[in-house]
Amino acid sequence: MKDENKLREEICLTGERLFSRGYTVGSSGNISACLDDGWLITPTDACLGTLDPADIAKVSSDGEWLTGNKPSKTLLLHKGVYQHNPATRSVLHTHSNALVLLTLQGVWSAEAILPPITPYQVMKVGKIPLIDYRYPGSPEVATIVAGLAATVKGVMLARLGPVIWGNSVSQACDILEELEETARLWVATRRQADPLPPQAIQELTEKFACHW
Repeated sequence: MKDENKLREEICLTGERLFSRGYTVGSSGNISACLDDGWLITPTDACLGTLDPADIAKVSSDGEWLTGNKPSKTLLLHKGVYQHNPATRSVLHTHSNALVLLTLQGVWSAEAILPPITPYQVMKVGKIPLIDYRYPGSPEVATIVAGLAATVKGVMLARLGPVIWGNSVSQACDILEELEETARLWVATRRQADPLPPQAIQELTEKFACHW
């Protein structure tokens, strides 16, 4: 596992990457990463494009704020993912435009917000379910997401944005970017693109050990 200073730097670099691509604006979005003795999480109302490693909050394994600036209001959501999926090392949340727009126009289904239109979506992302709207930081949402943490790589919060988890900050970011770009493609086709045929999906799941 990376040491704390390197993780702080990785969180800042990833925040800048997401901000520069327009996946988060203003002070929206948050990033967390696991440590041996707890985890790090970006401060509440912080701009992901201008994070300072020293300001990132450190919390205990139980979610108790230890050092740094006040943790994001989504702390409970992150905690639930870590507790219910021990393989998770990082959680990201953004307000990515194409994905939020998708929830306003209508998702493919509640179980999978996007149809499997590209091979990398199947290989890297998998099915992302929709969570009905609740206010930001809602404990009810945290409970729902925790219950899904071991079966999917993320969820889509209606009108808010995606929450994605992975085995590193960089991997979670890669999943998020693939999901957002797939949403852009589907919206660009006016949500009319046909899914990959079942045999193509089966081939991908067998060849690349992925799940759809």
